Amino acid sequence: MVDPRPLTGEPLPLDLLNTRWISHGDEHDLLASPDGVATWLAAHGLGEHDGERTGAALRQARTVMADLLREPTAAHGVAFDELLARGRLRRGYDPDGDAVTRPETDDPAWLPAWTAAEALLRLLETTPGRIRRCDHDACVLHFLDTSRNGTRRWCSMASCGNRAKSNRHYARTREA
Repeated sequence: MVDPRPLTGEPLPLDLLNTRWISHGDEHDLLASPDGVATWLAAHGLGEHDGERTGAALRQARTVMADLLREPTAAHGVAFDELLARGRLRRGYDPDGDAVTRPETDDPAWLPAWTAAEALLRLLETTPGRIRRCDHDACVLHFLDTSRNGTRRWCSMASCGNRAKSNRHYARTREA
């Protein structure tokens, strides 16, 4: 299955959030089908998992993460902490004597969801002010603002940015 989403390539947790999008007024969800789950997992090298159980875990993690970013309240923080409690990073040595860090979860179906949540925690620690939701009213996509001055407003200048600018232009010319 080809990934149909309008925005890909964002860091793992934001890419998970972007598995829901709106196109021509219709809401789409890549994680609604086992094929979509497999497409998302393959795009991130997360291997093969039970599509139904892993999809449910990913959808739940996506909701918790979106709630936390939209409104960082104590209740959403608790839900995020509960999500993080499903796994941990285990440090050790491999057979060659090299130090390694391995993620572990209580349920393998939760490994991709936990990995995305742990990556969001790292983003919140390192670049909290650069995690953004697209400024266009009809868009639900998230992105990491990597612009030099940190003023990016849209998920894509070609789509949402262009629509916003043309709407403003139309409103100005209509007023005149």
